[in-house]
Amino acid sequence: MKVLISLSSFGAAEVGRHGQLWCTDLGRQAGADGVEVRGEMLRDAATELPALAGLAAVYSSSEGLWTAQGQLDEAALARGLHAAQVLRAPRLKMAIGGFGAPSQASLSRLKALLEDAPQVELVIENDQTPTAGTLPAMQAFFTAQAQAGLDLGMTFDMGNWHWQGECPLQAAQALAPYVRYVHCKGVQRLPGKWVAVPLGESVAPWRAVLRALPADVPHAIEYPLIGDDLVAVTRDQVAFIRVARELA
Repeated sequence: MKVLISLSSFGAAEVGRHGQLWCTDLGRQAGADGVEVRGEMLRDAATELPALAGLAAVYSSSEGLWTAQGQLDEAALARGLHAAQVLRAPRLKMAIGGFGAPSQASLSRLKALLEDAPQVELVIENDQTPTAGTLPAMQAFFTAQAQAGLDLGMTFDMGNWHWQGECPLQAAQALAPYVRYVHCKGVQRLPGKWVAVPLGESVAPWRAVLRALPADVPHAIEYPLIGDDLVAVTRDQVAFIRVARELA
């Protein structure tokens, strides 16, 4: 199992100050097997993406695959695929956005577009929205895409379910056959909102969730990595994820 670091874990201020190449090198020093580059945190895509080429396992696009009106956003997909290709990243992560029943007719078009970019695997993440972050929405999408002849995998974010009042364990049990990438994210409840925390500090049943998910897919840290010695903090969390997965 590979342990990755989603570079958003270092926080917007730190990434903005140093850039994602610096964060990638920090992750390497800490023993991570790779990183997930974040599109929304690029300071200058034209220079930063080529500088990161060959160093990223995943490119994360913050754009939805379908618009709020349920139309396939071909331009957003093209931008994501292009960024992944520049990075030489084998995976592109996106959410389904406004996908709904009327969107199913566009799945054949999505299939054709992905066949033109065979070097990049698209994986679908559950985000924190009603249309793309609930179990019914995910089940409906994966059923429809399979019927359309696609074979898309899922990025299972362990924490995001809470933002829509969903049960992560129920989701893990239902969606495990599709999971090809796991975002390890703990959660705690503050007055009026959920926040991401290290997995070991989570109020969610994270051990049971890990047991329900495939063990042989990449697992990424996606929770705040904070401290005076960031390399040491990151190294400790990488080791924690390795042990937690082995013991799950």
